[in-house]
Amino acid sequence: MPIFILLNNKMKKRVDITPFKFYIWVGVAYLSLWLIGDLSRYRGTFIISFFNNIWIAGYIVVLNFILFEYSLPFIGRKRKYIIYNILLALFILWFHIILYAYGLYGWRSFGTVLRIYTALRTFTSEDEALANSFGYSVGSIFFFGIIRHIYNYIKLRQTTQQLRIEKQQAELNYLKSQTNPHFLFNTLNNIYSLARDKSDLAPESILRLSKILRFMLYETSGAFIAIEQELKIISDYIALEQLRYDDSLRVNFNYDIEDMKQSIPPLLLIPLVENAFKHGVSETRNLPFVDIHLSVNKRQLAFIIKNSSERSPDERSVKENIGLSNLRRQLELLYTEYDLSVQQSETMFIATLKINLANHV
Repeated sequence: MPIFILLNNKMKKRVDITPFKFYIWVGVAYLSLWLIGDLSRYRGTFIISFFNNIWIAGYIVVLNFILFEYSLPFIGRKRKYIIYNILLALFILWFHIILYAYGLYGWRSFGTVLRIYTALRTFTSEDEALANSFGYSVGSIFFFGIIRHIYNYIKLRQTTQQLRIEKQQAELNYLKSQTNPHFLFNTLNNIYSLARDKSDLAPESILRLSKILRFMLYETSGAFIAIEQELKIISDYIALEQLRYDDSLRVNFNYDIEDMKQSIPPLLLIPLVENAFKHGVSETRNLPFVDIHLSVNKRQLAFIIKNSSERSPDERSVKENIGLSNLRRQLELLYTEYDLSVQQSETMFIATLKINLANHV
């Protein structure tokens, strides 16, 4: 028969005991409801009623497990011939009706023979007994079906949420995989300039770069780092950039942070610092400067960078490079409350980042 063929094919696969546990717990809940009702109906024989219900519940759990996990999915399969599918569905449903009515009646009789089940109610006819069995079974179908629907809905929500988190994490990793080589490429260009000019600062710049790369490899693998570590990498990067310039470059980096141990995503602020040097100071001929201020108080982060910039009136529109674009997307994935704004004037570029660190996604 189709049901038993399907059961046999299922058993050949790896057994997952999770559905079994679910139906056992639902069966326990269904049994508890009937026991509560029996407290008033069979006060003097409640212990007997208790064992009777356990005997019946075992049969009902197995039958509902077969119905919902095998028969209904089997009926729902798409087949070439619609008539064949309808006839097959009617046969399977008819067979289950027999199991729910005659099968449960027979199960009770079998329990009576084994002296496990004790009849506490007499029926005037076999039809009345079958009707009682079928009514009990139909009630269980609705109960198991509703609980199973709720359970599957919750599992679907959880799975969807997990997939969304995994997708966001994959995108974050992709953005980092773009940002880090972009950062390395720009820094190597700076070292190349020093090496081309045969500067004595080239070895020191390589040493500083190696420290930064070591930090990227071993300290930024997690989702968060302490803000004091982010400050250190910013300071190291500023020192590395300053090797390229003479005393005409003015750099001011100050911060006001109430708790140096509070966490932020690693390398979140570096793109703005890099942008200030790469697209600001390096393109300024007269009095280049970078002013950086970071404050974190009551989980409110404010990061403001002002750098010198020389733009003609036709070039004042801001074109975001890969660093700024990736940063903006990372913020969308990481926080629900943030603001990243940039302003370009004839002599200055200002980037302002504000984040409510408490509202992490």
